[in-house]
Amino acid sequence: MIFQDQDHWLYGLFDDHETATLLSGQTSLDHMLAVERAYSTALGANTVVPDSAVQEACDAIDSFVPDWSVLKAGTAIDGVVVPTLVKELRSQFPQRSHAALHNGMTSQDVVDSALMMTLCRLCSLFEHRLNEIVSELNMLISDFGDVPLMGRTRMQAALPISTEHRLKQWRDGIADGLNRLHALKSHGFALQLGGPIGDQSSLGDKVDQISLHMAKALDLTVPEQPWHTNRINIVDFANLLSCISTALGKIGQDITLMAQQGIEEIEISGSGSSSAMPHKHNPIQAELLVATAQFIATQMSGIHLAALHEQERSGVSWTLEWMLLPNMALATGSALKTASALLKNVERIGVA
Repeated sequence: MIFQDQDHWLYGLFDDHETATLLSGQTSLDHMLAVERAYSTALGANTVVPDSAVQEACDAIDSFVPDWSVLKAGTAIDGVVVPTLVKELRSQFPQRSHAALHNGMTSQDVVDSALMMTLCRLCSLFEHRLNEIVSELNMLISDFGDVPLMGRTRMQAALPISTEHRLKQWRDGIADGLNRLHALKSHGFALQLGGPIGDQSSLGDKVDQISLHMAKALDLTVPEQPWHTNRINIVDFANLLSCISTALGKIGQDITLMAQQGIEEIEISGSGSSSAMPHKHNPIQAELLVATAQFIATQMSGIHLAALHEQERSGVSWTLEWMLLPNMALATGSALKTASALLKNVERIGVA
């Protein structure tokens, strides 16, 4: 995807190393290995397999060095990386101990639990950035809040307002995003452990204890039942991204209009230049916030389609989710970073 292609010039618009790292193949692999390790240790802790077998499985996990070409080739055949990953791991320790690795789980347990770990960490990063933006808006309110502006309805001059009024509207949108993020975090990010068809029948009579052990190790919650085909938690996270990007888009939209020549109610340092018209100062960062909000909005319909799983698992919907969600998260993370930089660059609000 262009967002993650560092050799593509468009990457300059979406450069966000922190978010990209959380969404990288290496981080996803690290989380999947953590899930496998948590499962192996849970089997040992509940005397399902011998401790010696668990130790051999964990040693293989801890020392695993991926051959990315092998993992990619396996994914192309199987549609998911886990079968090849498990095969590679099992090749590193004796067959007598193979029951201590993955036995009873399915690929979706590993991929979905790893995804929950990723989303939890993304929330922490985005929470920090949202709080930074609130602080920057508070500073602008302190510096420019008493400056008069022309209030505009339907893009026409209406009645005078204070700058504080408009800035508080911006801040309220960001605060709403923070509240939604806190609500999502309070419910926790749920472990997925259902086995091949999601009914836990392959996991034995100690599945509850195993689930609790894994959830504690991975900092996840234990759901009432496996959520193989119930993707509402994914929809909720995508909706959070949409709400955040919309709040940022509101800021960007207002700034582009305030910066218009003839209105000039805001001055931003570091504005973009034109190849043909050197007199122009284009509000690139503000425009990017609007474009990101529109991009996320268009992806939401796809997320709702991806939430529809037929029977006990959908390869189509699952794959569509992989195509959509990481790019939505990266775009939102980049927009948060851009918004923070934009607000720091505000030099004046009000008529010059």
